[in-house]
Amino acid sequence: MTLYVGNIPYTLKEEELKEIFQEFGTVTSMKIIADKYTGRSKGFAFVEMKNEEQEDLVVQECNRREIHERNLVVAKAHSKKGYNER
Repeated sequence: MTLYVGNIPYTLKEEELKEIFQEFGTVTSMKIIADKYTGRSKGFAFVEMKNEEQEDLVVQECNRREIHERNLVVAKAHSKKGYNER
C-alpha cells in the first residue's frame, strides 16, 4: 500500500520528510512529486512503509501534523486504476 502525503511545504526535501516518517517505522520508498518543467515541488508525495501496521501508524500520527507552518495531509493512496473505474 502507498501513502499519499499532501500539503507539503514546497521547500521540504525528501530527506526531511523521510526523517519524520522513520519515527514510525521503515520507509521503503518515497517520492516528492515535482513539476517536470521547473523541477519545483508540487506539494505532495507518495510514501511506502515496510508494512501496513507502520502505514496505519503514520496516518494516525502524521495526518494534520504541522511542518513549517503547514498541516500535512496523510492518507492511504488510491490506485489510478481503481479511481478511473468509479
